[in-house]
Amino acid sequence: MQKMAMLYEGKAKRVYETDEDGIYIVSYKDDATAFNGLKKGSIVGKGAINNRVTNHLMGMLQKQGIPTHFVSELNERESAVKKVRIIPLEVIVRNIAAGSLATRLGIEEGTKLASTVLEFCYKRDDLGDPLVNEYHIRALGLATDDEVQRLSEYALKINQILLSYLEEAGISLIDFKLEFGLTDQGELILADEISPDTCRFWDIKTGKKLDKDRFRRDLGDVEASYHEVMQRLLGNV
Repeated sequence: MQKMAMLYEGKAKRVYETDEDGIYIVSYKDDATAFNGLKKGSIVGKGAINNRVTNHLMGMLQKQGIPTHFVSELNERESAVKKVRIIPLEVIVRNIAAGSLATRLGIEEGTKLASTVLEFCYKRDDLGDPLVNEYHIRALGLATDDEVQRLSEYALKINQILLSYLEEAGISLIDFKLEFGLTDQGELILADEISPDTCRFWDIKTGKKLDKDRFRRDLGDVEASYHEVMQRLLGNV
């Protein structure tokens, strides 16, 4: 497989065409951003960690019946993925109050929610990725009703699988963001990444944050915490 022209560069990844039909290469960067790009920096080794953690978790989810874009890991920073058209929605799953939910609803951070919360955000950096509901999604034509139903079902199933899996690694899954895409054949599949960038991971016993909040909130030990997540999930690497 040969890497061709770069198609897209985002805050955390670059996407390239390849000489294989329907296959892209995703290259993970060490760049770090927060608050919709207002805070910028770099986390040494982040790209390699997020690549490997994402591939590990997507591989596990595929075995549990969740279709994903993951094809193969090419090197520590790059992976081959299926070409998809990303649905312009972030699907957020929340198990414990934290971050914007805690602030928005006046809930103390760390409070276990009575039931899992599912939210949608419109992927528009210029608007601050605003919250939207099914009516907004339908009015803007962002996804069909059937797609929204399947997004919800997949997200909740992924949550249950990850909760159990991460608990065995001593990690509490506080909340996380998912993105989905449509293949040229019209199949809805999980895309983007599942990593300390897109999930809130807390140590089950101590409550220590092991994710991007360490960068957002200037808590220190950012690189070490990312590496700890990878080590717990993949072993000594």
